[in-house]
Amino acid sequence: MEWIFEPWPWYVAGPLIALIMFILIFVGRDFGMSSNLRTMCSMCGAGKNIEFFKFDWKSQRWNLMVVLGAIIGGFIGANVLTEDPSVAINPDTIAILEGLGFDSAGEAYLPTELYSWEAIGGIKALVILLIGGILIGFGARYGGGCTSGHAISGLSNLQLPSLIAVIGFFVGGLIMIHLLFPLIF
Repeated sequence: MEWIFEPWPWYVAGPLIALIMFILIFVGRDFGMSSNLRTMCSMCGAGKNIEFFKFDWKSQRWNLMVVLGAIIGGFIGANVLTEDPSVAINPDTIAILEGLGFDSAGEAYLPTELYSWEAIGGIKALVILLIGGILIGFGARYGGGCTSGHAISGLSNLQLPSLIAVIGFFVGGLIMIHLLFPLIF
């Protein structure tokens, strides 16, 4: 039996996300993926040495289920419900990416030039991954949350810091793709 499903349109997925956010607000919960890193570090005993990790992590167990659901849902979506893993990309964008050395543009979900075991083998790739990971971790902690927490939960709660953070994400993304990305590759 072959499983073929189309992605849900925005007018179905968007209201479902809004419904989930309404339920979370109604029960007094805040959604965010990066807060799970703090919870996992606390579970592993980081609170014994670092004050930031001293909190009641058991009160955040529900949010760990979100991570588990995202992992399981992503696996099912990629391996069961997806017939073709390629992404529909504008032909002009494919030409630009191919000019930058990304021959898998438009053929693979993630560019194999970046997301493969061979790509990690070089020192340049390891340095980029290390610096990127540190910046993401620092930014999520310093900004009080990650992109999903601010853009979905923070904006739905009408929090001004989340609006500022989301604007910063977009500006940072534009700077990265138009200024820094061509220098790196």
